[in-house]
Amino acid sequence: MELQDYKALFLQHLREKVQVREPEHLYRPVTYILNLGGKRIRPLLTLLSSVAFGGDYRKALDAALAVEIFHNFTLLHDDIMDKAPVRRGMQTVHEKWNVNTGILSGDVMLINAYQFLESYEPEIFKELSRLFSRTAQEVCEGQQYDMDFEKRHDVKLDEYVEMIRLKTSVLLAAALEMGAIIAKASPEDRKQIYNFGIQMGLAFQLQDDYLDTFGDPETFGKKIGGDILEQKKTWLYIKALSVANPLDKERLSVLYHAPTEDENVKIERVRDFFKDYQVDTLIQEEIHAYSLRATAILERLSLEASAKKILLNLVQSLEKRQV
Repeated sequence: MELQDYKALFLQHLREKVQVREPEHLYRPVTYILNLGGKRIRPLLTLLSSVAFGGDYRKALDAALAVEIFHNFTLLHDDIMDKAPVRRGMQTVHEKWNVNTGILSGDVMLINAYQFLESYEPEIFKELSRLFSRTAQEVCEGQQYDMDFEKRHDVKLDEYVEMIRLKTSVLLAAALEMGAIIAKASPEDRKQIYNFGIQMGLAFQLQDDYLDTFGDPETFGKKIGGDILEQKKTWLYIKALSVANPLDKERLSVLYHAPTEDENVKIERVRDFFKDYQVDTLIQEEIHAYSLRATAILERLSLEASAKKILLNLVQSLEKRQV
């Protein structure tokens, strides 16, 4: 099967398992955000990992659904915290309904995610839930670091990379390891496929940072420059400060943190700073380096050939994605 075949099968499973029920105002926002689209990368990784280690993708569908519901739960709450009006080109849940509904619907999504793991035999369930709980905690830690960094002016690149590892990479890595657990892969193979996910996740998030500043709003699905307006300490900003001359470093810091009446002007000025110091090119080189590390890990693993090929192609496509 090809990647799109797995995606179609997963979406069919999602539609069958997640439907609107009473109370409608609790569950309709859940189906709304789950049907907004998206790449479905995380659940696909669970299915592909299971197949790659000799398992049956059908046995991994519930775990894949748990991962996707959890991911969208984090997006729903992130949108509230960020006051984001748009997600995937559509109104965010708290804008379409209200903040209280967004919080409560997000809460029930987290509970639902765990419930879908209950379909597995006790030993598999134990391994999955242990990994899932650790990952959920790490994602929360990453989100807190992200918020903390907004108030700091001394964030270092290694701190930023650790933050995105927690906020983004660990869930991609866990999705892969969950598939390996279901396929009953060896502990060493589970460790390696997890590490593959970490490297791929870092490349994925850095590409997201790049697109947030330099992407096409028509394809990206979110307002370009949102990280700048929210004063997020992204790789681009931290790197620019590290390579700029003292005068420009001060000018960029003042511009980045100053209130503005014209958001578009601020975004363009910051983008110009980044281009002047070529950090738009430097981040692409960093993304490529993480992608190479991910590929190297995958090449060393003995996996089912077709699934391995899809995973390798996925790394390359994520590095070059525009959405």
